[in-house]
Amino acid sequence: MRPFEGMQVVDLTHVLAGPFSTCQLALLGADVVKVEAPGLGEYMRRRGADEALCKNLMGDHYLSQNANKRSLVVDLKTARGQDVVRRLAAGADVVVENYRTGVVDRLNLGYEALAALNPRLVYCSLKAYGATGPKAKLPGWDHNVQAASGLMMTTGTESSAPLKAGAPVIDYASGTMAAFAVAAALLQRERTGKGQFIDVSMLDTALMLMSPAVASNLATGRAPRPHGNDHDLAAGSCYETSDGERIMLGAIMQGQFETFCRLIGRADLARDPRFADVREQGPHRAELAAEIAAEMKTRSADEWEALLGEAVPAVRVRGLDEALGEEQLASCGVLHTFAEVPGVGADVTVPLAAFTYAHGGPMADAPPPRLDQHTDEVLGEIGFTADEIETLRSDGVVGNGGGEAP
Repeated sequence: MRPFEGMQVVDLTHVLAGPFSTCQLALLGADVVKVEAPGLGEYMRRRGADEALCKNLMGDHYLSQNANKRSLVVDLKTARGQDVVRRLAAGADVVVENYRTGVVDRLNLGYEALAALNPRLVYCSLKAYGATGPKAKLPGWDHNVQAASGLMMTTGTESSAPLKAGAPVIDYASGTMAAFAVAAALLQRERTGKGQFIDVSMLDTALMLMSPAVASNLATGRAPRPHGNDHDLAAGSCYETSDGERIMLGAIMQGQFETFCRLIGRADLARDPRFADVREQGPHRAELAAEIAAEMKTRSADEWEALLGEAVPAVRVRGLDEALGEEQLASCGVLHTFAEVPGVGADVTVPLAAFTYAHGGPMADAPPPRLDQHTDEVLGEIGFTADEIETLRSDGVVGNGGGEAP
């Protein structure tokens, strides 16, 4: 049995952070009903590298974070559409939303309105800047929050900063934070019987990702400088090798540094008074870095990785395509292949979860749904008759329930 089996989640999210959080709950057994707008559905259905899939509303950005969900199409701009979602939420365990602050309240789908119907409801609101404060109503995506948080100013070098991180790290960290908060609130509910309102801020998440830098800045008043591929410690940095590739070192602890020096044939560096204690290397970092750089130029990146890798952290810098092809991924279960996904017509491989359980862990039961695929099914489960569903459909309040291509 997976942790969230028997629990229902109403998914009022779109783009990345919100859908990722609800996907993690779905992989652990929750019945996640993804509420989408008529016509084109959520934005990420139209995003990805394959233009044909995007036109078919099954873009790979959507495919990557919507496994195990069911798609319900409802027009939330209508009063009856709002009533459909309230009826769904009245029997649900969790609601997750990431609309701009104030939107769900105008739709009568905010926490107060839904908690009045369902006091045990766990309601998670995920916003760029949170639900309170002077920035609460401002819109924002991952890259906006990277800019607002100071993260971009720490990324790159002195000459290239500010730089945006190459992956939407704030989106996925925020989605993880939201899923963790929901899980904790459900455990709390088991003990207290009370529902919960959760306010997740992407800005706060960004600051959590920079915790050491935040603590140092608050203590000293000095802002962190961008340092590119360099670590504060020279033996924890990135160096070019004889073949023009790069090796990322991680010999940052005292024992690791001494082992590193011995393995590269420079045990003298670990005896040098300037470098011997890793805690005192700061004033002489440049000199030590120059010594290491010269040594790294004597062998290829693969040779250094083979020589150092089991004794101290040392990894040749790889591209994503190479990383995805390594045997390590096959052994850890982070990727899952769906065969013949409806609307795609081919196998689809997507990342699932970054962890496994000995039993009852994350599992992909169903591929991401076609838009509108489960409308009739979900409406029937919450008590609508066939005639009522047909009336809602004819009035444009809900989708046709067929999951057909546009």
